[in-house]
Amino acid sequence: MKITVACVGKIKEKYFTDAIKEYAKRLSRYVTLNIEEVPDEKAPENMSDAQIVQVKETEGERLNKVIKDSYVVALAIDGKKMTSEGFADFMSDAMVRGVSHITFVIGGSLGLSDKILKRADVKLSFSDMTFPHQLMRVILLEQIYRANRIMKNEPYHK
Repeated sequence: MKITVACVGKIKEKYFTDAIKEYAKRLSRYVTLNIEEVPDEKAPENMSDAQIVQVKETEGERLNKVIKDSYVVALAIDGKKMTSEGFADFMSDAMVRGVSHITFVIGGSLGLSDKILKRADVKLSFSDMTFPHQLMRVILLEQIYRANRIMKNEPYHK
């Protein structure tokens, strides 16, 4: 299976980039992983609602160019919550249905545009809490790795 992580912004912190590299290496046994970063839109500290929408729309247009014709999973706080086992079942079911390319979309600090959320085949939430999008990339890769270990009935620390 091909997995693309489409995300807004670059990772600046070495500890995040190290973790991402580690999970990318681990995942290489199971999937073809591609991480596509699009630039975040510069935004002033205090924005109007209209400015927030515009920033999300601009970032959404950039993300849309990366998504292409894949099965899209948007990470959104109001999305479906799953256990790790449930996520493994979700991934397995997608493969059984013939999905060969899944794109997980992580928005910027303001979230995802409505257009991206409507385009998504599934909205997925990891928590009711808000996480920095840099950390979310690490969490997502870890869960994709864990799901693949579960699908293969391989041991993984619980």
